[in-house]
Amino acid sequence: MTSIDQTSTDPAASESETAPAEGVPSGAVTEDAVLADNLAEEPVDDVEPTDATSSTDGDEGADRDEGADGDEAAGSDDDNPLDVEAEVAADYLEELLDIADLDGDIDTYVDGDRAHVSIVSNSTTLVGKDGGVLDALQELTRLAVLAETGQRSRLMLDVAGYRAQRRTELIALAGDAVEDATATAEPVHLAAMNPFERKIVHDAVAAAGLTSESEGEEPRRHVVVLPSRD
Repeated sequence: MTSIDQTSTDPAASESETAPAEGVPSGAVTEDAVLADNLAEEPVDDVEPTDATSSTDGDEGADRDEGADGDEAAGSDDDNPLDVEAEVAADYLEELLDIADLDGDIDTYVDGDRAHVSIVSNSTTLVGKDGGVLDALQELTRLAVLAETGQRSRLMLDVAGYRAQRRTELIALAGDAVEDATATAEPVHLAAMNPFERKIVHDAVAAAGLTSESEGEEPRRHVVVLPSRD
């Protein structure tokens, strides 16, 4: 059986992210919207930079339950929409774990403008190769929230701490690339990454004082770290 532990603050800092694309009708998920919003490390939708001066890769209802007196038990106007997202997502994932007969506890919290849900487990079954299964499950969970609330979700899902560990690795990779670019005065091309991962690298490079850009087309789109122009 799974358990749900919902808190209101994130014990760890999270990546800043851009808001979801405007103009998408409620209940509609277009191919472009899914591509731009389905992946993300630390959570993050991909809005690719268009020139070398950009340093970021901007890569988001409670169940209706009638009581004995006919009053709605949940989803009042006072509910925080992000808390509702997290609750709906947790319910969906709990049912999925039960159906799949997988062990795991579910933690939820809200940080900034994004709901976060984590499946705490020793199993990486729901992570998959290079996080592929996790990315797909995150998108399914967002769609479950959309179906329940009528609003697109930017919630971030993690399983077995995969995203947190990947973030640490990418920050270290970005640091090495910054050192190489500084030492050689040449651009450093990194391996292909998904929008979530590119966002982390862009932020780390910017924090180190250099700039970066994305090149190529999905799924081979990658980050290029640029040397200082001084």
